[in-house]
Amino acid sequence: MDIKSIIKEKGYTIQDVAKKMGVNRVTLTLTLQGNPTYKKLKEIADAIDCNIVDFFRDETNNSSTCKGEDNELTALIQHKGDFYKASTIEELEQIVEKIRIEKGE
Repeated sequence: MDIKSIIKEKGYTIQDVAKKMGVNRVTLTLTLQGNPTYKKLKEIADAIDCNIVDFFRDETNNSSTCKGEDNELTALIQHKGDFYKASTIEELEQIVEKIRIEKGE
């Protein structure tokens, strides 16, 4: 997920997007370098007039980041401000297990 490239492709700079979001450039840069929440990704997508799903496209074939067409699923999960992506049932199960452990189940 190279959001900076998508921002550039859409004709914006980091400064442009930061201004539209009401934050400074450094804050946005740090957000992009970290693990942005779903809310932040949505704000960025709205600022550059794209769909949040565009952030999860494979650059080589402009499809989802799942490798190949035989993949079982693409799951985007937000839990308590954290954002996860799973491309297989096994990855999804691992994410669910991590959330259960955090929750104390």
